[in-house]
Amino acid sequence: MTLFDSLYQPVSSAINTKAAAIKLLICDVDGVFSDGRIYLGNNGEELKAFHTRDGYGIKALRQAGIEVAVITGRNSAIVQQRMTSLTVPYIYQGQENKLAAFADLQQQLQLTPAQIAYIGDDLADWSVMQQCGLAVAVKDAHPYLVQQADYITSLPGGFGAVRELCDLLLISQNRFGLFDGSST
Repeated sequence: MTLFDSLYQPVSSAINTKAAAIKLLICDVDGVFSDGRIYLGNNGEELKAFHTRDGYGIKALRQAGIEVAVITGRNSAIVQQRMTSLTVPYIYQGQENKLAAFADLQQQLQLTPAQIAYIGDDLADWSVMQQCGLAVAVKDAHPYLVQQADYITSLPGGFGAVRELCDLLLISQNRFGLFDGSST
């Protein structure tokens, strides 16, 4: 039994091998970093809840040398603010065609598909997930995505699913526990 197995759920050696090769994690936002709900106030303000453990995981990945990007279909100042606070350098918002952003990232970072992981929750994510070495769906993702993903998190979106994937990547690359910063 591996450390990851004891923390979350058993994973196959094939998933560990895929996770060990990852140099870039791409995340959807709504339904992945958040629970997918969008709160709108009477004056047009938008609110979302982000889990601090996900933030810690993202910062740990970055410190370990694994790049992080977000690709989301919506535009939101709150997403920009949260990702900037987590030092995410690649933020693609308003992306109806997520493949274009994926291609830009792959070219910029000169990575092969096997070096890229993607975590999503709905059908808009599938086109990119098919191009990646490790396709991950959150526990409460659309059923089709769950059927197609290489790995399904044990936690739902907005409740630590991103951290679970970060831990998988860090443990598989023997870099777990090296970060001791904050989850700002």
